[in-house]
Amino acid sequence: MMKKLLIIFTLLLFQALPAKADPSLWQSRWPDTDFSKRSIEYSEILSGGVSKDQIPAIDDPVFVAVGAAKDLADTDPVIGLTVNGESRAYPLRILIWHEIVNDEIGGVPVSVTFCPLCNTAIAFDRRLDGQVFDFGTTGKLRNSDLVMYDRQTESWWQQFLGEGIIGEMTGKVLKALPARLESWADFRARAPQGKVLVPNDPGMRAYGANPYVGYDSLPRPFLYGGEMPDGIPPLTRVVSFGDLMQGWSIDLLRQKQQVELDDGTVLRWKPGQNSALDSGQIARGKDVGSVTVQRDGTDIPYFVDFAFAFHAFFPEAALHITP
Repeated sequence: MMKKLLIIFTLLLFQALPAKADPSLWQSRWPDTDFSKRSIEYSEILSGGVSKDQIPAIDDPVFVAVGAAKDLADTDPVIGLTVNGESRAYPLRILIWHEIVNDEIGGVPVSVTFCPLCNTAIAFDRRLDGQVFDFGTTGKLRNSDLVMYDRQTESWWQQFLGEGIIGEMTGKVLKALPARLESWADFRARAPQGKVLVPNDPGMRAYGANPYVGYDSLPRPFLYGGEMPDGIPPLTRVVSFGDLMQGWSIDLLRQKQQVELDDGTVLRWKPGQNSALDSGQIARGKDVGSVTVQRDGTDIPYFVDFAFAFHAFFPEAALHITP
């Protein structure tokens, strides 16, 4: 059954054809979306080959203690999040199939998100303007990145930016939280009293399998027709943070191990984390290493995205490729 699900999902994704970007064709599925408000061109929206909520967000997440976790290799990638002293790990072996987890940690409502096509892992505070939002998947892409929607206004949001792009919440921006994309072993060592997300239904998806086999070794990304960055393969990982509008290639960080900036920010790389987008089993993926970004010894929000996506959303940003 799980093998069949994997094959079906892969065929849906890689045989998908871009659908016409026309709000009149979307309105029946999105009756509460205000399509008169937008910050982008509708032509930038493509179908990802799946419909609204066909990639189902997790709304009632289940966790177990770190010591009770099974099926995770030391090198498995997880999104590690600590809020008000409470720590939780969200394994990519689960998020690759669901893309969004609506949760509450340390008293803060959060959405933990992962877009496989951009390798974009971001945890958001889902409180905004006195409301608490929860998010689902539209089935649409922009610059090959997940377009989310909130269930309160059915506005559409760009996951890469945390920004409303269509509907009532256009122009609003969610706050990104300082999460780490790290190995299971690293999370377990720094948060031994933490918890880890487990599937609500272990048979629902082929958890641990990668439906995007070999994706991060492709010469170009899927469902993206924009400009490519110069001097770097488009599916190379790039580390960025804050408003500096700069990125550092993972290859440069691997070579230097540590980069110190004038404002006290320190970027560090260490081996020991698998790619979720390489081999058929995530636990066997190539070692892409883990990155931390801290300022004055404290974690700050950072991102480890593919170079093409970083360039698509920040085309004027400086990209550090060589020493």
